Amino acid sequence: MSELRLGDVIDDYCIKCRRVTNHSIVSILNGEAAKVRCRTCYHDHDYRHEEVPPTKKELKKAEMLAAALASGTAPGDAPAVDGTAPEPDMAIAAEPEIPADEPVDLHNEEEPEPAEVTPITKPAKARKAAPKATRKAGRK
Repeated sequence: MSELRLGDVIDDYCIKCRRVTNHSIVSILNGEAAKVRCRTCYHDHDYRHEEVPPTKKELKKAEMLAAALASGTAPGDAPAVDGTAPEPDMAIAAEPEIPADEPVDLHNEEEPEPAEVTPITKPAKARKAAPKATRKAGRK
């Protein structure tokens, strides 16, 4: 690769545009670009070697995974408030069983009567009396 010079165009991640765009080299340190200027928004920043920073969601996942590995539990198994794991058979309540040979009549239930609805009315607006029209003298 040829030697980099000031003003050369390279790709880099722009922190203001939040994407990889064309950048102009503004300063060089030890033969590598140190500062660059985005050619889309003209924002100057350090050269980031085209690396997109992790999102907050990715950082949170990594932090939770590291905490889970440090505590010795799997990421999906959260310990209870008192520090003990919940009993497996106590975790989910069982639904009551309905015998299959008994028919269930869903249409026999009585529906509650709807509450009486009163319409909402707006108060009447007070109107100003219109001024009386006056006739000019001489016109009929």
